[in-house]
Amino acid sequence: MAKEKGRKLIAQNKKARHDYLIIDTYEAGLVLTGTEVKSLRQGRASLVDGFVQLDGNEAWLHNVHVPEYSQGTWTNHSARRKRKLLLHREEIDKLESKSQETGHTIVPLALYFKDGRAKVEIALAKGKKEYDKRQTLREKQDRRETDRAISAVRRKQQA
Repeated sequence: MAKEKGRKLIAQNKKARHDYLIIDTYEAGLVLTGTEVKSLRQGRASLVDGFVQLDGNEAWLHNVHVPEYSQGTWTNHSARRKRKLLLHREEIDKLESKSQETGHTIVPLALYFKDGRAKVEIALAKGKKEYDKRQTLREKQDRRETDRAISAVRRKQQA
């Protein structure tokens, strides 16, 4: 079988980008069992309630839902077990020192295969206040309206 190339997205956490201000992102490997990999290859996972917890010198991914493999037997995994993240020591140390600050947390943003290996993109994030969320939505809506207006003018000029 030919080795996979490139990046194949499995799951994305759009809610995290809405609820948090992303400060820094990291790519981490995942320690998975065989049935988890097979379930991920079917494109089934959810990052919505996920978070990263640092215990001593290790990083753990909690509350990420990877459903049981449909053809799995008694060796199947539990859907919401905690999974170990593979990071460099200096990355863990940096994340640990930054996450101790008030209001900072570590959340998963995306789950994907990169050259055949399961990876998760995690972010050091700070929680947004309600008015920050409304401001972000307002800016997004304004950008969308200006883009529509510009494209409408261009269409008229071409006609």
